[in-house]
Amino acid sequence: MSQARQKKEPLLRIAKRDGISRPAAYGIRLIAVALALLVSGAFIYAVTKLNPIEVYRGIFDGAFGTKRRCWVTVRDTMMLLCIGIGLAPAFKMKFWNIGAEGQILIGGVLTAGIMRAFGSSIPTPALLLIMAAASLVGGCIWGVIPAAFKAKWNTNETLFTLMMNYVAIQITSYCVALWENPIGSNTVGIINQQTKAGWFPEVFGQAYGLNVILVMALTIGMYIYLKYSKHGYEITVVGDSVNTARYAGINVKKVTIRTMALSGAICGLAGFIAVAGSSHTISTSTAGGRGFTAIIVAWLAQFNSFVMVLISLLLVFLQKGAIQIASQFNLNDYASNIITGIILFFILGSEFFINYRVIPRGKKEGNGK
Repeated sequence: MSQARQKKEPLLRIAKRDGISRPAAYGIRLIAVALALLVSGAFIYAVTKLNPIEVYRGIFDGAFGTKRRCWVTVRDTMMLLCIGIGLAPAFKMKFWNIGAEGQILIGGVLTAGIMRAFGSSIPTPALLLIMAAASLVGGCIWGVIPAAFKAKWNTNETLFTLMMNYVAIQITSYCVALWENPIGSNTVGIINQQTKAGWFPEVFGQAYGLNVILVMALTIGMYIYLKYSKHGYEITVVGDSVNTARYAGINVKKVTIRTMALSGAICGLAGFIAVAGSSHTISTSTAGGRGFTAIIVAWLAQFNSFVMVLISLLLVFLQKGAIQIASQFNLNDYASNIITGIILFFILGSEFFINYRVIPRGKKEGNGK
């Protein structure tokens, strides 16, 4: 009887953990990183015959090799982090906001339009405040529209927010054609290049210092908002169970719209930071796919904004490293992206073993820890 039962049992079973200590979780992540480096090293040597250590050194050099590279890495990390922070409340509420790309573009278009129109008539400090407010309102509206439809008619927010991206892309394309400079270039060019009106000023002698200050303030604020505020508590309850939230007297429709207004506004602000604090122009590639990459940031961090800092830095580090080794070792983009993909695969895969246990045949589940 026992032999028959044993034959019916699978070789391996997967069970959700009841909990895991923080040191154990970080231990699993460290093991994943070590395995990723070993497998990537084997791939590098097998395909290119290069010394893996030299390639890893090239990855580091691509992100931090010079002072300028360091600040570019910091700039891009802050941009990705800002979007991740914007997505965090929506995703914690289980509202799948796939529309960050569009919200960024709307914020960026409004910023660029105001910078062009009023750059010669309004002082930069006031202009920056107006552009920031406009980007917040624009992103907010772009987030509220799908939230209102979800609250009223229970539409699919994933498709709705995704379609809003395409609308924003077309609006951006129209504005680029309208503002193109020089005529016929199909680009806006650098806005106010001579006067730098509407550009972020240098802070502590660094061009991207204000980017860091703004995004880190948002990071701290979002952590406090989600963890300690009444609104954050309501977001958590709605995300856990809509029925429980209604039973507790929480207005789910109100929370949905309010949370998406916040999410869209922060993503719109990311468009302001991208235009006024980084590129000083606008195009359909201003978001650059970071609205989708930020989903990984928010999800892996479990909506903890401080953990998002590390994950954003890791993703940007790998991206810059891939570009460097592609040029330094004459690798094509596919080979360099495979290396970063292997590293990401192991890091993402480690989250599975943190949340689940693999139980061999014949072994009892125990307490799940």
